[in-house]
Amino acid sequence: MGIEHIHNLQALPGAEIVAVADPDQNSLNHAKSILNSQTGLFQNHRDLLEQGECDALVIATPNMTHTEILLEVLETGLPALVEKPLCTTVSDCEKVIEKAGNQSNIWVGLEYRYMPAIAELIRQATEGKAGPISMVAIREHRFPFLKKVGDWNRFNDNTGGTLVEKCCHFFDLMRFISGSNPIRVFASGDQDVNHLDESYDGRVPDILDNAYVIVDFESGARGMLDLCMFAEASHNQEEISVVGPLGKIEALVPESLVRTGIRGEHSLGNVDTKITSHSGIPYQGHHYGSSYIEHERFLKSVLENSPPESSLEDGLWSVAMGAAAHQSIEEGRVIKLEEVMSN
Repeated sequence: MGIEHIHNLQALPGAEIVAVADPDQNSLNHAKSILNSQTGLFQNHRDLLEQGECDALVIATPNMTHTEILLEVLETGLPALVEKPLCTTVSDCEKVIEKAGNQSNIWVGLEYRYMPAIAELIRQATEGKAGPISMVAIREHRFPFLKKVGDWNRFNDNTGGTLVEKCCHFFDLMRFISGSNPIRVFASGDQDVNHLDESYDGRVPDILDNAYVIVDFESGARGMLDLCMFAEASHNQEEISVVGPLGKIEALVPESLVRTGIRGEHSLGNVDTKITSHSGIPYQGHHYGSSYIEHERFLKSVLENSPPESSLEDGLWSVAMGAAAHQSIEEGRVIKLEEVMSN
């Protein structure tokens, strides 16, 4: 993800990469090969911070390092965009939020909100096309986790677990679209196919590769996640359905298609369809332009000293929902969010 962020920032007017830190020499060499010769290169984030030449930071490090780095970044007062998940545990998220206090310039990287089809679905839902939200269903059928430096993403203690590492995006979308906080979660999932033949220093990966998750919200809305990490033979990777008393809105990715059906106006097989795109964006990247939009808005937030669109609180809730889902799988019962959150 670090290289992806570099490409986005290089394409963004008004942004300049003045320094990069990475303890992995191969990764640092890769970054060096695409950066200008004036960019400072460090093998330790502390050395970068002590340099004091940055106006803002992007934290794209392994999940289990986020807490320590964020606590040190908060000491500087610099605005930062931190990759999802905010932290690997709810307690660490709460620790960061407590440290931040009134400091509100940390942006959490939940960029799925900005994917063209999903952004259009959110726009229509916010405008009330479907009426008050009753149901938000999200399916992600995709490829297994990619290899990362040091294979850190093969183990729950490094990632927070699949439903935190990957699915914080979808729990954020459920909460954002419904406009309500979750109150309880029930889940079923396991590791059935992926990484079972792998071993790292004698350890076999323990990250689950499929799950169903049901979420109840304060508003009465319900959310459902259908995740499969060995379903890359699919037409679409993400399918989102939002239903209310007035109708239904669907977003399909990467098809970038939005379907809208209004009760009394449309019928089965006869709905409005719209192809969406972020036209004019100089770098589409691996997330259909959403990462560029995220950086563009983060930059605007920094320049205007305005609150982030994706806050520390948003990051906390997305991790808490994933953590509750993992606990539900482990204990075979419904988990109330108050069980996993201190406040």
